[in-house]
Amino acid sequence: MEKATVIVYSKPNCMQCQFTKKYLENKGIAFEVKDIEQNVKAIDEVKQLGFSSLPVVIAEGIEAFNGFRPDMLNRLA
Repeated sequence: MEKATVIVYSKPNCMQCQFTKKYLENKGIAFEVKDIEQNVKAIDEVKQLGFSSLPVVIAEGIEAFNGFRPDMLNRLA
């Protein structure tokens, strides 16, 4: 089975972003980070998803969500 592609939109010095990335690493879940401070397009993508705070996590098979949400992250494991 192919692993779902997980994208984490984050920015430096964001505690919830750090918690989210650490959680995914600990679970062995591969993910791509899109830093909104280095990637202007990423800001537009977050806004298009309807979010105004980070982190925003998008993955195949689950609804996009924001914040540090272990309940949602568990569904990716």
